[in-house]
Amino acid sequence: MSDTPEHLVERLLHEGQRTLEFFRLLNPEQWGKIIYAEGTAWEVGDLLAHFVSAEAGITRLVENILAGGQGAPEDFDLNAYNERKVAGLKQATHQDLFLEFAKLRDKSAALVRGLEQNDLEKVGRHPWLGMTTIGEMIKMMYRHNQIHQRDIRRALESGERSEDG
Repeated sequence: MSDTPEHLVERLLHEGQRTLEFFRLLNPEQWGKIIYAEGTAWEVGDLLAHFVSAEAGITRLVENILAGGQGAPEDFDLNAYNERKVAGLKQATHQDLFLEFAKLRDKSAALVRGLEQNDLEKVGRHPWLGMTTIGEMIKMMYRHNQIHQRDIRRALESGERSEDG
């Protein structure tokens, strides 16, 4: 079975490095590209801030469930949470966000490294997935970033095509 704590640690660390490499390769013009226009428009840099806040939030969520909690409250407003957390990181530099994301991903990996196989089957409420296992929440930590990075790539590619003619 590939969903072992060891496998998930490997994926978290590998995908964390890929995320950092992705953002480090962006040029200054790309950082200001609007990726999501609904609500408060999010630029590329806002998504890195979102990754930082999501990493911290999901790690706390997993810790809550491991301690016997239920996870996110039923009435948790994910959009409001994301808007508030990203706005709170607006003044952070890209370098600050790189360092914070790396630190938080290492913390997440350390948490998962300490899990037993049966811990992955514990269930709680994830703000997006609903009631699910800790194992699925951990996988969503890196899949979430992959999805947003795909959206960034598509937006940057479409912008480059439209500018080139």
